This record gives sequence, structure tokens and C-alpha cells, in this order.
Amino acid sequence: MEGQTNQFILRKRVQRLLRSNMTLAERKLWQRLRGKQLYGWKFRRQHPYGVYVLDFVCIDAKLIVEVDGGQHVEQR
Repeated sequence: MEGQTNQFILRKRVQRLLRSNMTLAERKLWQRLRGKQLYGWKFRRQHPYGVYVLDFVCIDAKLIVEVDGGQHVEQR
């Protein structure tokens, strides 16, 4: 899971903004993933990777979890 992180993400602190504005679904999932509660696996949230910011990442397991919330619903 090595990658070149987009400097815009780092400079603008995009991941910090996303962490403070998590959706309800992300908050509920984070409560179960944090603190190595899931079989001892360590997860990170809002992890920068390339031009993306990944919702949840377990580096050791090479696992990425993306959560869709209400903000992804199309407006008609």
C-alpha cells in the first residue's frame, strides 16, 4: 500500500477535515474498528493514498474499506 501522496491532500489537510465531518455510517463503523477491536487489526481512518483519501485502511492486512453515506445520494 505504498503510494505517492498528492501534495494537495497533505497541504490542505483534507484528511483532517474529513475525519471531523464523518458520516453517520463512518462513525458507527469507526467505533468497531478503532483500538484494534477487530481481531487485533489496526485500522487508520481517512488515510491519504495517491490522489485519494481512503475511508478506512488496515495496512498489515492490505485492506481498504470505503463507506458510502448520505452525501453520495444523487440529488434530483
